[in-house]
Amino acid sequence: MFTQMEPRDSLRVLLAEDNVCDQELMLRLLKYMGLYADLAGNGLEVLDALKIRSYDVIFMDVQMPEMDGLETTRVIRQRWHDQSIKIIAVTSCNQEGDRETCIQAGMDDYICKPAKRADLENALSCCHLYEP
Repeated sequence: MFTQMEPRDSLRVLLAEDNVCDQELMLRLLKYMGLYADLAGNGLEVLDALKIRSYDVIFMDVQMPEMDGLETTRVIRQRWHDQSIKIIAVTSCNQEGDRETCIQAGMDDYICKPAKRADLENALSCCHLYEP
């Protein structure tokens, strides 16, 4: 079904997702791409993680408890002025205007749930972070 790639040590990934099933799916897809991710269950945990470690990319769920992905992205863009952190929205919302809302909040790209490997590869390659 999937061909697993060799692990890539150079790309630091944070997955911000509160749903356990979505966490498992995303972590598995990333693993098959040769990527490993740290995990945050809400926006406050994302901010805590960024105080400890730098990341190249954050896959950010839009709807999370405590602090949602849009607000978390705004805080990241205000506190960490380094725009090199790529933030990719991952959301089950797929209505007109959702992509624009995410981009206006400071996100770099947008993919819909359930995520597929091709979606992740495309989003990362558009951010110039990944070559399959």
